[in-house]
Amino acid sequence: MPVVDVVNLSGETVGQITLSDAVFAAQVNPWTLHEAVRWQQAGERAGTHKTKVRSQVSGSGKKLWRQKGTGRARMGSVRSPIWRHGGTVHGPQPRDYSYRLPRKVLLGALRSALSAKLAASKLTVVDGWALDSHKTKPFRQTISKLDKGSRKFLLVEPRGNRNLELAGRNIQDFEIVEPHALRPYDLLRCDRMLVSKDTALRLSASLEPKPRAGRAAKE
Repeated sequence: MPVVDVVNLSGETVGQITLSDAVFAAQVNPWTLHEAVRWQQAGERAGTHKTKVRSQVSGSGKKLWRQKGTGRARMGSVRSPIWRHGGTVHGPQPRDYSYRLPRKVLLGALRSALSAKLAASKLTVVDGWALDSHKTKPFRQTISKLDKGSRKFLLVEPRGNRNLELAGRNIQDFEIVEPHALRPYDLLRCDRMLVSKDTALRLSASLEPKPRAGRAAKE
């Protein structure tokens, strides 16, 4: 099982924790990561694109000239799609791009992303986020003590720490995500993941695969 150092807000090692092999030392599956990223990006699409059909563009509906005898092609309306400023045929319309992703695929991708972060030494476990102030400047200095080389941080922590939420909301390339809302794409696009000791143990326990009832009964 992976053993991870626990540091305090000054960057000093104060202990160690043991995490689950199935969550933080799993084999990275690129396919599940790809599917999870596509699913999240599809759900975030606005889908508000729209073009006007011939009934929605401006212009008279009067027949431009008589049907026969002019030598010209038949034409019924200036709003025809083959005319300039006419309607658009089969153009994009507002739609919802989201779709359902199997839960097993999402959880597998989350385990792969967490394992990749730990294997790349881009996971920092902090003893706790007991901040004395809600000011941004001292909190930015605290973050720099934890890691000086990363540019984009992702902090996984439940709601309730008001000082942490206020201090981190004005820092560029810094995001706070609750454990139940954590997604693989959030982990892939950050340089450094910050997590408290309690949250790391919570993720290790909640994401560990549960044995099937039938298999457990046979054993």
